[in-house]
Amino acid sequence: MSKPAKKSASTIARNKRARFDYFIEETLEAGIALLGWELKSIRAGKVQIAESYVFLRHGEVWLYGAHITPLPTASTHVQTNPTRDRKLLLHKREISRLLGAVERKGYALVPLDMYWKQGRVKLAIGLARGKKQHDKREAKKDRDWERQKERILKQA
Repeated sequence: MSKPAKKSASTIARNKRARFDYFIEETLEAGIALLGWELKSIRAGKVQIAESYVFLRHGEVWLYGAHITPLPTASTHVQTNPTRDRKLLLHKREISRLLGAVERKGYALVPLDMYWKQGRVKLAIGLARGKKQHDKREAKKDRDWERQKERILKQA
């Protein structure tokens, strides 16, 4: 009898704006404390993390502003709040390291990707520094130049 194939991580939601607005120094993986109706909605793909951010409060890490739209069939008997704060699950030493970076060094915590990993919902968090306007323009120029190079090479 053969072993079942290992499931790879599949992306649920991506925050494309984060990599444009910030320099991502480091990424961490965190679990999310979810309710039953939220999990069903995530399976249906009804989640947005573009306007959300991560913050530290009382020694815990929270995801703020993520929008999980409740399904009409899955959430009939509970009071739903689509944008409630959700606790992120990290080790104590990871939280203390993040706390030091955010408070002393002026970094920000931004959600990058939400994905499935071994049947559980995970969130990739980026320890980030904000970009200035000229940095954003430079990144856009580099991206356009790379596209143009690809076109030129394809034609040759």
